[in-house]
Amino acid sequence: MLTEKETQEINTELAHCATKASASVEALNIVQRHRGWVSDEAVKGIAAMLDMTPDELDAVATFYSLIFRKPVGRHVILICDSISCWVMGYHPLLDLLETRLGITFGGTTEDKRFTLLPISCLGACDRSPALMVDDDLYGPVSTEMMDEILRKYE
Repeated sequence: MLTEKETQEINTELAHCATKASASVEALNIVQRHRGWVSDEAVKGIAAMLDMTPDELDAVATFYSLIFRKPVGRHVILICDSISCWVMGYHPLLDLLETRLGITFGGTTEDKRFTLLPISCLGACDRSPALMVDDDLYGPVSTEMMDEILRKYE
């Protein structure tokens, strides 16, 4: 269920936690870093390590929008749909991304290159509209910038 490396990293995290369950988010992140997402099988393996039921751990995983419970593309585009970004030009960006990529929210391109997801806040209201590709934050973003941004993630 879990690889030796994943198990080792989770055990390292557990050494810093007061309770096993308090390591749940980091354990999910560890598996996601290795696999790109967290499968049902992985949830079962993590839950066993943390003395939790799979349902308890799944409740944690599904609470956090950045824990992916289904496969995603090689690059995840998070477009901020907060009020600040919405007012400053969110819709033209979203329309352009959906057209360029041929997907809507939650979708992954046929070549598995991109997954497009909404996020309620990127903490970049001073740079709205904002989006994030993987760990790279962009803002303010205009429609004219999108092709150049997308090319960086071939």
